Amino acid sequence: MPLHLYNTVIQQLKQQKHELQVQTKAEQQRALISDNFSQTVLSNLSCGVLVFGSNGLVKTANPAAKAILGFASATGMGADDIFRGALVNSGHSTLTGDSEGSISNGSEPVCLADEIRSVLQEHSKRRQVEAEYETPAGEKRSIAVTISAIPSPDQSLLGVACLINDLSELERIRRHQELQGEISAEMALQLRTSLATISGYAQQLANSRDPEMTMQLASDIAHEASQLNRSIGGFLTAQPAAHAASAGSSLD
Repeated sequence: MPLHLYNTVIQQLKQQKHELQVQTKAEQQRALISDNFSQTVLSNLSCGVLVFGSNGLVKTANPAAKAILGFASATGMGADDIFRGALVNSGHSTLTGDSEGSISNGSEPVCLADEIRSVLQEHSKRRQVEAEYETPAGEKRSIAVTISAIPSPDQSLLGVACLINDLSELERIRRHQELQGEISAEMALQLRTSLATISGYAQQLANSRDPEMTMQLASDIAHEASQLNRSIGGFLTAQPAAHAASAGSSLD
């Protein structure tokens, strides 16, 4: 009986060991699949993703983040090293939820790195900010950053995730539209002035009985009309070129 019981126990232990090995292998496989899935998603996102650990150093940076920020590798870098004094735009800092941390009120410039530290060290809630950023190569970009805490199951802080969008193209389009609006307003003013001038010449011409004055007024009307035609023609020609350049830049 003791030998029989001993063999039974041994078989049960072997069976448990086998089941544990199968379970461990399955969990490892699931973890590998989950990690590969996360890496694939991050790699194909058009927006940048930076993940700072609890020590304030970057643990993960997807390709879009490296391209937007201009770094070949950001792993192991701190917020100060990456953003290098980039200031949050006044009026573009939003705090979601209650927080014990300081909030930018727009009265004093706030560094983007300080906003990240506020979430990381003071456990502030999510922040949404816009900032003017310059890459290490000197390229200036407008970026929008959403800074969110990463909590653990026990609610301690594991780190901070930063979602980064490049607003440079949108800003360029906005400025282009403003410039086009100014040009259009200037053209409208010039058109009204020229039409008023031509109208004045025409009234004088209608009332004139002097042949010499009539010829002069007709010449002035022709000259003003020619100038107006050149101005309008140049404006209309420039519009398709400007739209084509804008479309080409957007495609790039």
